[in-house]
Amino acid sequence: MCILFVAVRQHPEYPLLIAANRDEFHNRPTQASAFWPEQPQILAGRDLQGGGTWMGVNRQGRIAALTNIRAPATFVADKPSRGHLVSHYLADTPPADYAQWLAQHRNDYNGYNLLFGDWQSLAVYNNHSNALTSLEPGIYGLSNADLHSPWPKTSQGVAALTAYCQRGDTDIETLFSLLRNDTQAEDAALPDTGVPKDWEKRLSSIFICSEEYGTRTSTLLLINRHHQLSWYERSFLPSGAVYNNVSQHLQISDYL
Repeated sequence: MCILFVAVRQHPEYPLLIAANRDEFHNRPTQASAFWPEQPQILAGRDLQGGGTWMGVNRQGRIAALTNIRAPATFVADKPSRGHLVSHYLADTPPADYAQWLAQHRNDYNGYNLLFGDWQSLAVYNNHSNALTSLEPGIYGLSNADLHSPWPKTSQGVAALTAYCQRGDTDIETLFSLLRNDTQAEDAALPDTGVPKDWEKRLSSIFICSEEYGTRTSTLLLINRHHQLSWYERSFLPSGAVYNNVSQHLQISDYL
């Protein structure tokens, strides 16, 4: 499913800051983020079952990340993996107008939000509503509904990221702590997305921990005033214990 928190020109050091969790079944095979051997311009994790990825960057400075829309009543099992939308955009030659391509192919995929662009110009496309939203300077939370849905966990994360930016904090551990928040919503505040109430409760925290399904990775993407991109990823066991760390740094000024 996933959740994204995005700060656009809100931090004194980082014009762009993204903090994201990927939530998935623990038995779905996954590869930690790295540069892809066959497409070495792409830095991303890999979904080894469906193909593609949930979040990534490339050496040209493009960025993409995906959240699924939780709408079980409209889910069609044999549609292609939405992760291909991210890797498609990060490949060498995406369509010149990717938003138009997404709109033309919106019914080919189950529900999703796609964040895409570069550090100077990001947008979110929602295929359920066929809506494209450009991200103006501000702080955003995007979970498994549209960009403007004030779910409790998105509101919590936006508040925490706002405080981080206002302090001018540069400690990445603070951001990882934001993503580690396992506070579940009160029953009265739970959204009604069509899944059983026990699942609504389980999915209502930023960090999800359970034996079969939960937060698999936390990822930070930071671009500073010198156009240096930093990428940090932590992977988790079903218990919530960290079992892998990734750190990569790119200079993107040559690609502006």
